[in-house]
Amino acid sequence: PSETAIQPLIIGDNHEALALAEALFARGLWVPAIRPPTVPKGTARLRVTLSAAHDEAQVAALVEALRELA
Repeated sequence: PSETAIQPLIIGDNHEALALAEALFARGLWVPAIRPPTVPKGTARLRVTLSAAHDEAQVAALVEALRELA
């Protein structure tokens, strides 16, 4: 749960987080992977940053891409 614009999606493994970030980027979605030493070892994550500039279709596209790639 987060009340901020930044929504972390914990992946765990560095390589998996990078692979997922690259797969999202290939779909036109920029969601960077954050890895150690920025975060603790074993908690690599995607950094989803939402803003009022994102419309519902863009958020839906992200959710759908995450479902497909999961």
